[in-house]
Amino acid sequence: MRGVVADVYHGVEVRDPYRWLEDGESPAVVDWVAAHNQRTRQALSDRPTWDRWHERLSALIALPTTLSLAVHGEQLFVLERAAGADQYSLVLRSAVDPVIPARTLLDPATLAADGAVAIDWFHPSHDGSMVAYGLSEGGSENSVLHVMEVATGTVHPLRIPNTRAASVAWLPDHSGFWYAVYPEGDEYNRHIRFHRMGDDVSNDRLVFDKLPTPESWPDVATSRDGRYLLVHMLVSWTQIDIHLLDTRTNTWTAVIEGVNAPSSLEFDGDSLVGVTMRDAPNGRVVRARLTDPTAWQTIVPERPDVVLAPNTGFAPFGDEVLVTASRVAVDCLERWPSGEVVDLGVAGVAALDADDGRAFVAVATFGAPISVKRFTPKDGLQPWGDAIDPTVVPELKVTQVHYPSLDGTSIPMFVMHRADITPSTTTPLILNGYGGFAIAETPAWMPNLAAWCGAGGVYCIAGLRGGYEYGESWHYAGRRANKQKVFDDFHAAADWLVSQGYTSREILGLVGRSNGGLLTGVAITQRPDLARAVWCGVPLLDMIRFPQFLIARLWTDEYGDPDVPEEFGWLYAYSPYHHVHHGAEYPAVLFTTAESDTRVDPCHARKMSALLTWASSSQSERPILLLQHGRAGHGVGKPASMVVNEGADALTFFSWQLGVESLVEAAK
Repeated sequence: MRGVVADVYHGVEVRDPYRWLEDGESPAVVDWVAAHNQRTRQALSDRPTWDRWHERLSALIALPTTLSLAVHGEQLFVLERAAGADQYSLVLRSAVDPVIPARTLLDPATLAADGAVAIDWFHPSHDGSMVAYGLSEGGSENSVLHVMEVATGTVHPLRIPNTRAASVAWLPDHSGFWYAVYPEGDEYNRHIRFHRMGDDVSNDRLVFDKLPTPESWPDVATSRDGRYLLVHMLVSWTQIDIHLLDTRTNTWTAVIEGVNAPSSLEFDGDSLVGVTMRDAPNGRVVRARLTDPTAWQTIVPERPDVVLAPNTGFAPFGDEVLVTASRVAVDCLERWPSGEVVDLGVAGVAALDADDGRAFVAVATFGAPISVKRFTPKDGLQPWGDAIDPTVVPELKVTQVHYPSLDGTSIPMFVMHRADITPSTTTPLILNGYGGFAIAETPAWMPNLAAWCGAGGVYCIAGLRGGYEYGESWHYAGRRANKQKVFDDFHAAADWLVSQGYTSREILGLVGRSNGGLLTGVAITQRPDLARAVWCGVPLLDMIRFPQFLIARLWTDEYGDPDVPEEFGWLYAYSPYHHVHHGAEYPAVLFTTAESDTRVDPCHARKMSALLTWASSSQSERPILLLQHGRAGHGVGKPASMVVNEGADALTFFSWQLGVESLVEAAK
């Protein structure tokens, strides 16, 4: 049912024929979604490869893996998913002896029959005797704060709602903590409060709400002695302000404020130490005394070929500092002041923490689930935790190539395939990309990638502008008015892979999620000839109305604000929903979204799938399909069983639409 709704922005009429699909609770929309889910489910379940993909992905996703970690003295807290488990559990391991059995502190599988309760975050006290953690249900990420006594496993009756992605900073005697929280019913205006254990939450004292904008995002940390409080505040995707409170004198100091240069600092004894992009777009490590926190001393200088990003990890380590250093999206650890490199292979650092002379790093690769390793100066790098059966994962060959974009800029790209495969014009290939929010496409464990390559396919990930492969300048080159360059980079990747004989157009598929869903949405509308099939997951697609939904005003700094005339021009020029032409031949598309997504509203996928279904003239061979999952969100907290099903759907769609179902069957 097409409507005639239109709005006028800055003198431009903007049509919105499927506005009615924005209301996800409308009975008409519920029925429409159910019909599309049934149609898509029927189309995919009829294919001969679905069971095969499901079997393969079940084996891969059943492998043990790690999400995050924190070390406190002799205790290592790990958010890990055990072999065959449906959710990540909070597990306590020894930081001294890997033979000591691990103890599960909380398994959320016991809290919901369908596995849809997840641990969103956790924050132990400095001595590891208490831990605060957040639980949410159905993928919503709307956490409720809980507190546990680690020794006994006793969960306190305290519950604090509205603690999405919260940080928690404990007093040294565990009598209270500072925490980040949202007002009831508000997606913005996050602030910091203090809770005294045993008190009523309604009496919690407001500590920090100095927000330049309602979208600003403060987080909190405290020194070991509890005297100092450090508040990092994400003001924009290029600005992080830092404020320091001396609780003895109740004096606030602006450590850095109003500067377009991300920074991240930690307490280290009587100092602050961390990474900043200030006067160093590739990053440098600085130190400052707590008594003079604005007087920064550089202890690791900026280098032209290395990126030290505030969000990729560093840790004070005795008299040293461990830093995650990245060279074109391949991470290693560096020990400073010596500069010694701890080689991790072709890997990414998923988490890093250190205490009492022991450092722990979660290492991510394309060829195996994330594993935990311990580093000490005496023993070097050691595996720490459950071993992974190497026979389950195919042996992959990973190379990094470079190709020219439309304007001649050289773009890096990872190419993965089975070691015995030589890519050719007959090799099916999936191209993935993201290109935004200063996120580098470092190696990561992706079961869909492993399954696809194991069946004989090629999988590529382009390091597009807008990311962090070459530091802050790379990010700036693909944001706001420069966003079209990101799309050009992605289109050029597909064209280059075809021209170089890695694959052919008819056996090329594209995939992107979230901001990557926008990327593939633009590919569909700007270059419908680019690939045969597209998986567009949890996407942003209506770039004119996006700030009106959920937390999306957080992203206007990255994309632009349609209420600003110049920025409306950028957005309207590429907004996928506004560039669909009736009668055009579009690729086959699988849209996936989730009803509990609290980041990107599922209305984007609904509206775009409806519009393409109306417009595309090639649907007899290239269908437009939509799956909206229930009891699921943007991806965080999704049960493993649901991840398996979604992956089987996507790979079934690709093998069907790329005409390579026989290849999959032959790989049994």
